[in-house]
Amino acid sequence: MENIVIVGGGAGGLALATQLGNKFKRSKKIQVILVDKNPSHIWKPLLHEVAAGSIDSAFDELNYRYHGKKKHFNFILGSLETIDRDKKTLVLAERRDDAGELITPKQNLHYDYAVIAIGGVSNDFGVPGAKEHCYFLDDKDQAERFHQHLLNQTDRLSCESLNSNADTNNSAPPVLRIGIVGGGATGVELAAELQHTAQGLSGYQRNVAGKVDYKITLIEAGPRILPALSEKLSNAAQRTLEKIGIDVHCNTGVKSCSAEGFITPDDTIVCNIRVWAAGIKAPSQLASITGLECNNRNQLLVKPTLQSSNDERIFVIGDCASCVLPSGGFVPPRAQAAHQMATLVYKNILRSHRNKPLREFRYRDYGSLVSLSNFNTVGGLMSGFVGSEMRIGGPIARLAYLSLYRMHLLAIHGIYNSLLIALAGRIHRAIKPKLKLH
Repeated sequence: MENIVIVGGGAGGLALATQLGNKFKRSKKIQVILVDKNPSHIWKPLLHEVAAGSIDSAFDELNYRYHGKKKHFNFILGSLETIDRDKKTLVLAERRDDAGELITPKQNLHYDYAVIAIGGVSNDFGVPGAKEHCYFLDDKDQAERFHQHLLNQTDRLSCESLNSNADTNNSAPPVLRIGIVGGGATGVELAAELQHTAQGLSGYQRNVAGKVDYKITLIEAGPRILPALSEKLSNAAQRTLEKIGIDVHCNTGVKSCSAEGFITPDDTIVCNIRVWAAGIKAPSQLASITGLECNNRNQLLVKPTLQSSNDERIFVIGDCASCVLPSGGFVPPRAQAAHQMATLVYKNILRSHRNKPLREFRYRDYGSLVSLSNFNTVGGLMSGFVGSEMRIGGPIARLAYLSLYRMHLLAIHGIYNSLLIALAGRIHRAIKPKLKLH
């Protein structure tokens, strides 16, 4: 039995497992196996909405075991520890429960083809105190922990206000200060979404004395936010953020983090809640795999065919791949890139079975879109007619942004089920609170 093992069920890994499972569903000689450390999948660009409470992850997440049954692949819950390339074996780490009891020991999983698609994590750049005092939004669990802490802090300040203010008409509400490091798409979208959450939570508090004000600060080390967009779109996004009450600090590096806030070269930005959304790197376990080349961000070096630079039986896709563009630079860490890589690896595995030469990866940039919650959406789409970026904004940009998620669902579920999910989403929004309040 030939094993095609995919490690990581993100945008690229799940799409690839779905394609291969459907392709080999009648084969008795080839089995497709998906490995992930989590039992369910949620599209990573949605994590900032999970953190802010704009969506309920329980509704939008996808169970790997159930999906594997439908799409004809096997699922193993586990995390990659290392790779024995001589024996063509993936070593999965042991699993323990919260009490430390052993669930599953180390597992050796044979592969004929392995696809590494474990994605990326936030890069703290070695800033002192970042790991200890900041929230990271790398997975669903982290986003949900942040959301619960946000609600707890809001309740604490609201209760203190109610207990300390006898005269509700003349007392100023307490302020919950939230600091976000990183002016990329994640940081900007999170800031806007949290401002929308703040407005929503105020609407659920009928007692004026118990209201809480939110003060959100976005910190970017570079000269402007959203460097992937044009300067005009970047400036438009910053104006929108400032208009809705968010403080934007550009050219502001963070020297260290503490329980009080972020220490910059000039000042200390006081924050009750701190989020690190700057930079990206691959998980550290990739750097320890013997024989595979990686860069200083733990990303595995790949050939143009997306095979590992020194192992033809190992493919690498998504944020954990260091893929050089023909024009120079590297493929950016975007969901659209992961989907394109998954499509090519699917074709190359089939071509390898047929002893045909493998195709090289050609990244097509379809543009970038950034959602500022209900306040605005900005971005640029690459025009195939003129070969340049077409700037869009407002309702059209919002529609294009939502279509990105629909395209992801289409790749995973197909047309019919995607339509049902969209319909169910509308019903869910109609009967449930607009914010997750627990």
